[in-house]
Amino acid sequence: MSNKRIVMSKVRNIIRLHHEGVSKKSIGERTGLPRNTVKKYIRLFIASGKSIADIESMTDTELDQMFTDMTTISHVEDDPRFKVLLEFFPQMEKALKHRENTKEKLWMQYFIDHPDGYRLSQFKRYYLEWQKIRNPVFHVEHKVGEKMYVDYAGETLEVINAETGEVEKVQVFLAILGASQLTYVEASYSQQKEDFINSCENALLYFGGAPNAIVTDNLKSAVIKSSRYEPTLNESFRDFTGYYMMAALPAAPYKPKYKALVEGAVKIIYRRIYGVLKERVFTSLDQLNQAIWEALEEHNNHRLSNRPYSRRQLFEEIERKTLNPLPAKRYELKRRHMATVMKNNYVCLSEDKHYYSVPYQYIGKKVTLLYTQSEVEVHYRYERIATHKRNRHLFGHTTNNDHLASQHRYLSDWNPDKFIERAGEVGAETQEYIRILLNSKQHPEQAYKSCQGVLSYAARVGSERLNNACRRAHQYGDYGYHTIRVILEKGLDSFLNEEPSEDQKLPEHGNIRGKGYYK
Repeated sequence: MSNKRIVMSKVRNIIRLHHEGVSKKSIGERTGLPRNTVKKYIRLFIASGKSIADIESMTDTELDQMFTDMTTISHVEDDPRFKVLLEFFPQMEKALKHRENTKEKLWMQYFIDHPDGYRLSQFKRYYLEWQKIRNPVFHVEHKVGEKMYVDYAGETLEVINAETGEVEKVQVFLAILGASQLTYVEASYSQQKEDFINSCENALLYFGGAPNAIVTDNLKSAVIKSSRYEPTLNESFRDFTGYYMMAALPAAPYKPKYKALVEGAVKIIYRRIYGVLKERVFTSLDQLNQAIWEALEEHNNHRLSNRPYSRRQLFEEIERKTLNPLPAKRYELKRRHMATVMKNNYVCLSEDKHYYSVPYQYIGKKVTLLYTQSEVEVHYRYERIATHKRNRHLFGHTTNNDHLASQHRYLSDWNPDKFIERAGEVGAETQEYIRILLNSKQHPEQAYKSCQGVLSYAARVGSERLNNACRRAHQYGDYGYHTIRVILEKGLDSFLNEEPSEDQKLPEHGNIRGKGYYK
């Protein structure tokens, strides 16, 4: 391993000196390597199509692997058939990103056009070697519209408070589509759940659609418990991916190949975005992100190594149309609150101090409230038992009558209009009496109970007697259930055309206001 690292360091010197215009003879003298070795690595460097920056960003292992792979096919580079193959491979790479295409199918297409070309086994071997040279970091075939890879860059950026001069470190989020490698980058204040989900959603909006799956590292914002076979997802992240109809695929622990694409992208972002922003000062997160997105467009429009197209061009050509359409509304993050259903079958969302009804069968049960800016859901175990529009009215009650027991449902229907309507069915005198009675009590529930008692006499004595009793009570200027009861029990409802005599008047008490009070 140590010998390899020494050789690769000398190889890097060869490439650097060549880039600076030093002659092959001088390079050999400076590095102590034979001239043929110098010539070999210069030739391989030129053939790779990579820039000096690309070489600098690669590890010794990656660089050694690239040159090793190139050496294995260098003996056929002068073969005319191989030159034809090299022209075919970029088209093949694009075509393989579509689900319906296979290497076998594309070989058939190649062989029909070039019957003197390579057979299938050689064709596939040379394609694999070509792929390794062009993409030494990652060799998995990515299908269009299949996956979006997300992660955070290791290095932070800075935002400086213009008033205090305080420096705040900010995280840098990155998302990349597997097939086209179109990339999205933004800065956020943290890697916490809210910021992470918001960044993922911003990436989908930038791409203009959702892939079938999202691949994450084992971030706490996405994964509660990692597992090789069945990781446990954060509930909010699971809800988010479900909203956009994406499968969540956390990268398996200790499986670096699943992260290679995004890690390779991070290396490039350090150079093309971090490098551009290095000397600039930003006084807000928005200002920083605007600068990031300007540099990001340059990156996405930059031609890929050894390709006649950019990430943006490849995306527009093969991947945009395969993404799933986004919902009309953005996802709303759900927060969680635990509560016990009270005896009146309501639960309280403590943040707003507002009460929501749940089915009466759950009285005494511990439930979970999942709420957004606009909606409140109540869950018992794994079942949703109630949904309400969020209401921030302090100490208010939001009720679904279907949640109430029959008795409570009946009581919940009590309101002034209904009592006045029922009284009108008895008669005009009763309706006027009930209207005054409703206004005579300090608390609505008191008035409702009194009205209910008065109107109950319609079934017992008939509408005519009740209407006459209400007229008589109005003469007394006394409004309440007990007044009507006394009048009916003493038969005073029959004395309609007489002014009540002194001995006929009801006993006075402190609550009697007199008929002039309500005029």
